[in-house]
Amino acid sequence: MGDSWERARRVLADAGLPPGALAGVRPLAGGTYNTVEEILLSDGTRYVLKVPPPPTVPGLRHERRLLVAEAGFCAGAEQAGVPAPRAVSLAPDDTEPHLLLTACPGVPWPEAAPAGEEREALRTELGRQVARLHQVTGTAFGYPSGALGPLAPDWRTAFTAMADAVLADARDHRPWLPLPVDEVAAVFRAAAPALDAVTVPVLVHFDLWPGNILVDRPADGPARIGGLIDGERMFWGDPLADFVSLALLDDIRRDDAFLAGYAEGGGPVVLDEGARLRLALYGAYLDLIMLTETVPRAVGAEDARRVRERVGPHLTATLEDIGEASKFTS
Repeated sequence: MGDSWERARRVLADAGLPPGALAGVRPLAGGTYNTVEEILLSDGTRYVLKVPPPPTVPGLRHERRLLVAEAGFCAGAEQAGVPAPRAVSLAPDDTEPHLLLTACPGVPWPEAAPAGEEREALRTELGRQVARLHQVTGTAFGYPSGALGPLAPDWRTAFTAMADAVLADARDHRPWLPLPVDEVAAVFRAAAPALDAVTVPVLVHFDLWPGNILVDRPADGPARIGGLIDGERMFWGDPLADFVSLALLDDIRRDDAFLAGYAEGGGPVVLDEGARLRLALYGAYLDLIMLTETVPRAVGAEDARRVRERVGPHLTATLEDIGEASKFTS
């Protein structure tokens, strides 16, 4: 606690906030890469502090300088008028790298467990918010952190670099995969022409699983989305990529309420053959990340088995779908 307390005081001072107002520091669950803590001030104001692991800790290639990406997501969400944390201070390359964020109201979706009409209304609201996010555009494609090099002028170049990076991670860490890495790489290569349909780099969160969606139940009104959090995986790319985590290991076409809200918010929802092929590519990419990261995270045999049993069959089926679709679209 002593180290956390002193670090919190230093971070507050660096942000121009009174370190003497610090009233509490507590760890927050859910982060798989950064250390995440809640900072409470004496006036009741809450902040969230993210601290990356030391550079010597194993990770995946795209995970360098994630704080930069998260600050970028926060700025984009503010531009879009979407509830999300705001970056108070960012020191990605400091001797004590950190990102200090405002805290959003609410609890993670699984904890809130909305059901029935409330769930439908929240999924519709979520659709509208994601559509607004997707109206924020960048100047080029890829991860803004620079982890995989500079942004690319086209989406095929950017996504190919992203896929190649996680395939290289798989070669390094040797996780269990349902197919040899070279066979997976060949499937991605054959489908690459489908990526040329994407010409505008859009803000993509890419980690909108339920744990990163906060539900707020205010005393004076219905439940609402309190915030979209943990935007550290964001990139500039195809808006369809966000549909992968929004329907994790499932199919977004089953989520009528979300799609209705997304259409209301101005989002394009034409899921033609080319769109479905791209969606499958992004699903396979996320599956590869989830399987590969179990090794550098050292999650343990039981957790690794659970990931393998959940993700492995999905990756196998998705790669088969990509292979079949590539024959007709290449």
